[in-house]
Amino acid sequence: MKRTSALLPRRPFYRLIFGEGIDLSQTQTLLLEALRQLCPETDIAYPLAQRFVTMIRERQPEALDSWLQEAETCGIAAIRNFVVKLRQDYDAVKAALSYEWSNGQVEGQVNRLKTIKRQMYGRANFDLLRLRVLLPP
Repeated sequence: MKRTSALLPRRPFYRLIFGEGIDLSQTQTLLLEALRQLCPETDIAYPLAQRFVTMIRERQPEALDSWLQEAETCGIAAIRNFVVKLRQDYDAVKAALSYEWSNGQVEGQVNRLKTIKRQMYGRANFDLLRLRVLLPP
């Protein structure tokens, strides 16, 4: 017998939990209520997720410490593990919330380089790799 959660699409749940949460349609509201009935931990996780998303979107570094404390004591293992990882990179997380700068361009170039390198693995030497990296696609 299949579990009901396996029959339901995952993407709408993600959007319900981490989306804006303001203008939910009637169907989305009913789906969120059904999720809360099926999984009582949702009542704890939903407000935490909404506050975290708001904190990131509105760049509120001053709210990080209180959110971390509340999330750490929420009783949900997945959220506690997430908090542990955030605390390991606390300075980077705080800086990401504080500054407007992004390393997206750098990460994009690194991803491009790794993709080219994977494509050429075992087929060519360094000179050809250098040409493919330096010349525009």
